[in-house]
This record gives sequence, C-alpha cells and structure tokens, in this order.
Amino acid sequence: MSEATVTVTDNRTGKNVALSIKDSVYGEAVVDIAGLPKELGLFSYDPGFVATASCTSAITFLDGPKGELMYRGYPIEQLAGKCSYIEICHLLLNGELPNTEQLRKFKHTITYHTMLNESLRNFFNGFNYDAHPMAMMCGVVGSLAAFYHDKLDIHDAEHRMITAHRLIAKMPTIAAACYKHNVGQPIIYPRNDLSYCGNLVYTMFATPCEDYEVDPVAEEALDILFILHADHEQNASTSTVRLAGSTGANPYACIAAGVACLWGPAHGGANEAVLKQLAQIGSVANIDRYVAKAKDRNDPFRLMGFGHRVYRNFDPRARLVKETCHKVLAKYGNDPLMELAMRLEDIALKDEFFIERKLYPNVDFYSGIIYKALGIPVNMFTVMFAVARTVGWISHWMEMMTEPNQKIGRPRQSYSGPQKRDVPPLVERK
Repeated sequence: MSEATVTVTDNRTGKNVALSIKDSVYGEAVVDIAGLPKELGLFSYDPGFVATASCTSAITFLDGPKGELMYRGYPIEQLAGKCSYIEICHLLLNGELPNTEQLRKFKHTITYHTMLNESLRNFFNGFNYDAHPMAMMCGVVGSLAAFYHDKLDIHDAEHRMITAHRLIAKMPTIAAACYKHNVGQPIIYPRNDLSYCGNLVYTMFATPCEDYEVDPVAEEALDILFILHADHEQNASTSTVRLAGSTGANPYACIAAGVACLWGPAHGGANEAVLKQLAQIGSVANIDRYVAKAKDRNDPFRLMGFGHRVYRNFDPRARLVKETCHKVLAKYGNDPLMELAMRLEDIALKDEFFIERKLYPNVDFYSGIIYKALGIPVNMFTVMFAVARTVGWISHWMEMMTEPNQKIGRPRQSYSGPQKRDVPPLVERK
C-alpha cells in the first residue's frame, strides 16, 4: 500500500483540505473522507453506497470490469475446480487453505456440530404449516442465541470461532428442517458419515420410511454452487451483518439480519425470478418477442439473470455454474427451460444491445435450473443461498471484531424535509 493525497477546495470559502489516497494492489484506490465534516462541514452523498468503501477487508476481491473474483487471493475458477466447499469455509475463516490434517480436524468439528438442540427442533412447531422457509429461517437463526449462549463473548477469539463453527454446521440442518416443516414431513437427523452437502441432500429428502442414498451428482452440484455463493465482498446482506455487528450484537442476531436482507428479491431471490421468467416466456418461439420487449425503453420488462451491479464483464461464476448445470441435466433429463436459457445466453453474447450494455449472464441465470432439476422447490432457493453465504457473513463479522478502531456504523443523510416550524394549537390545525 502506498499513500498520496488529493486536495479538495471548498468553492464557498476557498478553503483547501488534503485527503489521503490509499492505493491497493488490486482494485481502485480509495480516498479517506473522514475529515470532511470537521474540516469543511460536509458529508459525502452516495445513494446506494455505489462509490463508498465501508471498510477494509482481506477476505474477497472482485473486479467488475475484468470479471474476476478471488477468495483470499485465490481465483474462483481454481477454487471451484480443486477444492470442496468445506475447504472454502476453512479458507474464508482462517485465511489459508487447510492441509490434510487441518482439513480432517475441521471436517470433524463441523460434522459434530450439525445436530440441533431438541428444544430448537420443537421451535418449528410454532410456525404455521405453510410459512415461507425464509420466514422460518430468520426466526430460527435469531433464536440460536437462546440455545447456544455459552460461547457468546464477542471479544473472545475462541468464542467467536466456536460460534462460527456452530453456524456453518447447523445452517444446512435448519434449512432442511424449514423444508420438512413446509411439506409436513418429520425432521430428519443429520448423519456423521456424510459430507456437508451430502447431509443437506439427505436431511431434505430422506424419510423414516425407507433407506435413502445421496446422489453424488446432486451432492457435487450443491458443493459447486455453495463455493460460488460463499462470499461476494460488501454486498447488501454482508454489509447488513457488519452494520448489525458494529453495535456489539451477538453473531446469531447479526447472521439473522443477513438472512432477512438476503430475502429481498433484488438480492437473494434473483435465481427464483429467472426461473419464473423462463416459465413465463414458455417456448423458444417466444424469445424474440420478449427480447424486443427488453430492448424497448418504454417497456418496463427486463430479462432476469443478465448483468450485475458490480460485474461489467462475464460473471466468472456463470461459466462454472453453466458447466454444472449441464452435468445435472445429463443425469436428470433435459429440462425444456435449459433450451430457453441457452438460446437467451446466445443472444446476450452476440446481440449488440446486450454487448454494449454489458448485459452478460450472471450466476443466477443457471442456478435456479439446477435447483429445480434436483427437486428443490422455488421457495427454498434463497434458503440454499443463505446456507452457502453463512461462512462469508461470519468471516466478515469475525474480521470486523478484530479491527482496533471498530466504531458503530452510523450513516448520515441529506435532509429534505420541512424547515423548522412551530407547533400550532390543535384547534388551528387544518
């Protein structure tokens, strides 16, 4: 890191202020504007925080224009091709990929934390039979603090790591329990002889009536999807977890806040929207009409699964998830929606309208098709995302807890309401 300065001049007063510029090995340099309120009496105005770095982090880097994504310096393409999701969890939590012995111990720790307190299992009975799985997940994750409060000293490094292990381990069990309650089936206990994603498949689809064998194709597909969704820098839900954590809230409450944020259709519900839109288009014969609607500036219709808030190139995760999609459909039969998806992708990569606007397919474009092929219902798509992203959330929370000058998050505003006025007597109010 090198340091330089930029001088800002207040045209109202002529006063000059030198602001520190911090360069980075990757990505854009940042300007430290913390002194603006004191020196000039000004706050920055940045709706949606599109040009604001809210923190310094060593976990994930993405380059939108180049279409690059790295966890702890490792390119996502290499991680997805050479590592398991559980290795990625170790990497995000600890900063390094595990060696053989470290991986054995980490797997053992996660495996033996997958069960839920029996009273917590009973907690699901309080939800209506048709409750949305994400509604249940928000409540259950937040309630974990009531069941696992023995290691909740946020200033204790050991407590933080134990809590991280518990969250990563129990999220698949909670997700499967949400699904089972929603479909009216008994909750299934996890098995210690299964992998992380294998256990999720098993606890979702097994019943007490007969033996159930986990399909390795489904297991591998989930593992790849979870790797690709493990973290994505300072997105809305991760920023929410950090903001909640800045207050000193317990980590279970912080992750529950992340789950709630992810529930928004503009964030975690994108793959669900893609699937619904493909069903709406219905046939390859209708594609041209819908593409024309997407190009029409006077038509509010837009194609879901194309473009990204940050990426201005092909989403690197999209290439990987497309390969996984083909493997899944080869086992479970070709889905007619896949033909639609491939045709739309072909158009997006060749049509000047999409090329000029950098509207390339993103990771959500294919992930919903994979989930559908595996028999996972649409209302569980965002739950699966939450399971995968938990390790990213808790890693950012842990990183934030070690910052020496940690402050409570407190964004400011540009007030646009009425000017100061006196309160009139009740009888004089119109």
